[in-house]
Amino acid sequence: MKRVFTLSLVLILILTLLTGCQGGSADELNGKEFFAMDTYMTVRGYEADDELLDSAAKAVTDLEKLISTTYDASEIAQINEAGTGTVTGEAAELLEEALALCGEMQGTLDISIYPIVKVWGFTTKDYRIPSDEEIASLLEKVDCSRIEVKEDGTVTLDDGMEIDLGAVAKGYAGDMLAELFSEAGVTSAIFSLGGNIQCLGSKPDGSPWRVAIQDPESEGVIGILPVTNKAVVTSGGYERYFQGEDGEIYWHIMDPATGRPAKNGLISATAVGDSGIRCDALSTALFVMGPEKAAEFWRAHRNFEMVLVTEDHEILVSAGIADDFEPENGIPYSVSVIE
Repeated sequence: MKRVFTLSLVLILILTLLTGCQGGSADELNGKEFFAMDTYMTVRGYEADDELLDSAAKAVTDLEKLISTTYDASEIAQINEAGTGTVTGEAAELLEEALALCGEMQGTLDISIYPIVKVWGFTTKDYRIPSDEEIASLLEKVDCSRIEVKEDGTVTLDDGMEIDLGAVAKGYAGDMLAELFSEAGVTSAIFSLGGNIQCLGSKPDGSPWRVAIQDPESEGVIGILPVTNKAVVTSGGYERYFQGEDGEIYWHIMDPATGRPAKNGLISATAVGDSGIRCDALSTALFVMGPEKAAEFWRAHRNFEMVLVTEDHEILVSAGIADDFEPENGIPYSVSVIE
């Protein structure tokens, strides 16, 4: 008998919530909660009125309808079904950005991994351990470089290939919401989109938003990260996983090279940067890379920051945020800085 475990939140917001949602004053943090992309989301902003909050929720749910693999009428689901089709508007932009990010992540992120995720049961919750033969057969279809996208938005997939933009969709949504609020004149807002936190500006008094990073082995936190105008995105094996009949734990983050859950020494990876979609991609890719390759990748780029938690109970913090990161008292982890 397989058992399934979930934790509802990857990141926890540490902020003071003020009452009231009808106004829009500079000293009032107004918010709206809704369910989209298979998670509960919260959008909050100072001077954000109900109309803006409703528009934000609609923008995310409209995006989901364009790209969801499980919504038959979505553009992505139709492409997967027919092997070809057309993406428009935000779906086209998201696909273009996703493919560019897959190329940058050196094979550790691939939007064509969807058939592998399906065969493990993570799309239906009918969890199973596929055979080596099944995995090998499906891996032949995993290669996003073979996805053909024309200027008119026509997408063509190889026979048997399917794509899923879920690894970057919430990050894209965070960027989209930040732009939406900025255009409405809001300069201080925070969005909690599942494991993605997107901060617009700082708090009205100029102090940073304080984002807590989940302890991957408990419902507590490992530390606090003060941020201003940044995205903070965490991926971890604890988000969705099951225990097989063999007693092993299998999580949903797949290694495109093996077709199996990525187990390279990390149990949590957090990316911090200016772009929500890039941090979304990075959090998955860093998890797949493992601590050594992730450190090498950071040193080669240095245009993002990260907090990694290893299976050996070590927190690795990149140098750019090491002075800001505030470890929680009493956590069973040592903290080291990646220089």
